[in-house]
Amino acid sequence: MNQYTEMNPNHLVQYLNKPSSEFTKEDIIRYVEDHDIAMVNFRYCGWDGRLKTLNFVINSKAHLDSILSYGERVDGSSLFSFIEAGSSDLYVIPRYKTAFLNPFSEVPTLDILCSYYNKDGEPLASSPEYILKKAHQTLFERTGYTLDAMGELEYYIISNKGELFQATDQKGYHEAEPFSKWGGFRKEAMLAIAQAGGLIKYGHSEVGNFVVDGLEYEQNEIEFAPTNIEDAADQLLIAKWILRTLAYKHGVTVTFAPKITTGKAGSGLHVHSRLMKGSKNMMVKNNGQLSDLAKMVIAGYLDLAPSLTAFGNLNPMSYFRLVPHQEAPTNICWGDRNRSVLVRVPLGWTGKLNMAEDANPQQKDISKRNLDRQTVELRSPDGSADIYMLMAGIAVAARHGIEMKNALQFAEKTYVDVDIFNANNKKRLSELNHLPASCNESGEALENHKKIYMQYNIMTEGTLDGIIRYHQSFNDKNLRDEIKDKPDELMKLVRKYFHCG
Repeated sequence: MNQYTEMNPNHLVQYLNKPSSEFTKEDIIRYVEDHDIAMVNFRYCGWDGRLKTLNFVINSKAHLDSILSYGERVDGSSLFSFIEAGSSDLYVIPRYKTAFLNPFSEVPTLDILCSYYNKDGEPLASSPEYILKKAHQTLFERTGYTLDAMGELEYYIISNKGELFQATDQKGYHEAEPFSKWGGFRKEAMLAIAQAGGLIKYGHSEVGNFVVDGLEYEQNEIEFAPTNIEDAADQLLIAKWILRTLAYKHGVTVTFAPKITTGKAGSGLHVHSRLMKGSKNMMVKNNGQLSDLAKMVIAGYLDLAPSLTAFGNLNPMSYFRLVPHQEAPTNICWGDRNRSVLVRVPLGWTGKLNMAEDANPQQKDISKRNLDRQTVELRSPDGSADIYMLMAGIAVAARHGIEMKNALQFAEKTYVDVDIFNANNKKRLSELNHLPASCNESGEALENHKKIYMQYNIMTEGTLDGIIRYHQSFNDKNLRDEIKDKPDELMKLVRKYFHCG
């Protein structure tokens, strides 16, 4: 067993003794045979952002070989709104590197994520997963860089109110048992996600904690580690499915909804990213300072920020989260360690790094400067996001920033180094552009930026027009004002979009 696989929680990685990126059809067949796997599930993402399932009972080695080689047919018109019923047959083809042991099935079952192909055997041009692949490939072809990403998946778990050790309202950040009631659930989910191939950084309870009508709402977060942006999207999709399925198993509810009541912390899906040249992080210089290349990427994120909400904020409740004076952003700006900005440069490990030696004087030479850990964080998306389209938009925006003629000047102009809501900073605040305040405005922003996303044949006009129509259909431009004093109307919307994404 090599260094990569010996502590890896993925059962297939351990048994096959190779990273998942090297899995072959023969590897999958060997694992199935050696572990008495009885079923295979093909998993693929529909237009609603949820994992779909096609179940196979394995009846022979030849049958298993066949489905792994040729995939199966599905009805695309029932999965994607833009596909006509008369030409809706699609193929779903398994991607072997995504195979994992289903953590919930009583019958030993292997799950594999699939890609969509059309009747001619070509990748479905409008499939979000393929759009992400094209966006990332184009970034590499145009710049020579790849993009790593990681998500911070926030969610509320909702259960009947307990009587013992009540947590303080809106003070749940990093709370532990017994004040945090669902830490065990979070840890169970984290292990299942890791065994399914997810690279997890850590998990913890979050700020949100409150009681309404006898129900206790506890916010938690699972943060992932940086990896190839395409794999990062797969992992988030699987993680959301695992959390929901585990909640069902426990008889409780999980929601990734961006806002579930006023005056309480909303849930985001912050996305960190770093530009890579091979294994080298290009976001920082050798002295630990942010590189010009990183500032160009940030400029791209900020320039396309209004239209990125069309992929990352997909229902009216998203814009009840993006309001001033919260930790969610409203202004298009960036800064260091400031949680009110749109793009945040989190604290890195680039300064004085003898902290471990100081805490452990019995040991020397522990710490080295770690430039690879530096990322930049886009804070606008939430759990309603179409994860593949969001990641594709981020890859497009990164390339766009590198190709912008005035990227560094734009980055300098949009940098803020103080609290942007400080009373002494009103003039600076008035100079900044703002994120859309509704789905309607988000659709308008995407219309304005449509050509950028279509460049190099990354996104199709039909897909973008469909997303624009989707946002405009909400007719919510003045919704926040219309229901700000109508709590019953607000709760109707909360319930309508409770299981978004």
